[in-house]
Amino acid sequence: MGALADRMEQDLVLRGRSRVTITTYLQRARQFVRFHMKSPEEMGEEEIRDFLRHLVVERKAGPEVLRSHIASLKFLFGVTLRRPEAVSWIPWPRKRKRLPEVLAQQEVIDLIAAAGSPRMRAVIMLGYGSGLRISEIRSLVPGDIDSKRGVILVRAGKGNKDRIAPLSPTLLAALRDYWRQTRPRGPYLFPGGKPGQPISKQALHKPYKAALRRAGIERQIGFHALRTAFATHLLESGVDLLTIQHLLGHTWFSSSLCYLRVRTDHLLAAGSPLDRLPAS
Repeated sequence: MGALADRMEQDLVLRGRSRVTITTYLQRARQFVRFHMKSPEEMGEEEIRDFLRHLVVERKAGPEVLRSHIASLKFLFGVTLRRPEAVSWIPWPRKRKRLPEVLAQQEVIDLIAAAGSPRMRAVIMLGYGSGLRISEIRSLVPGDIDSKRGVILVRAGKGNKDRIAPLSPTLLAALRDYWRQTRPRGPYLFPGGKPGQPISKQALHKPYKAALRRAGIERQIGFHALRTAFATHLLESGVDLLTIQHLLGHTWFSSSLCYLRVRTDHLLAAGSPLDRLPAS
């Protein structure tokens, strides 16, 4: 895409999109160009239809993958090329409303015990104890841990927003233990193999999966389940949903409503009519 890719990147930066979003949009746009082998300036609705049909029919792309491609095309044509009419007709695919996976408290205890290293123990406890995403954990620097105020500064989280997350005494003790034992070098709290770079997602996923196996958790549980457990367990303990929305950094209240669907305290309190039948 050459100069057009540079222009699209500049447009994304000017609109405050995160680095992850910028990288994804540019990758999707390049896939569109490679499919037709010509510049987007020479293409329009017909080429867009052919590409989306290819994604759905031949590549069997799911709703999430399709949404990211559509978002990239809408930005490319609507903003960078200033041809919104070329993409205004594209509908957003309907997302299946799946129930998020929630770890039980005992599973969290077992997972922390099975972490396998001070680093992985600290990472797991950051996910569950503060509700941080894996990308936010990777971006932490030592100065983000404010032990005096009891908070963690999360910089440029999803949506490029800063927020503060709770830093419990238990989590602080785990972070200090990790620091004493490893003495990480460089600007990041969890440095990667290359100087000046944070640890990669792959370098965290492998030991996380190993910890799940050691903990006896056989379900397919991603790292995001720790953040879900953070929100769900707070909700079940009586914390209001608005506070949880703030702690998670959700822009929209509706993003936090999914945790109402997985809390179990109200369901268990309601009981079952089967248990109320008179004994025969």
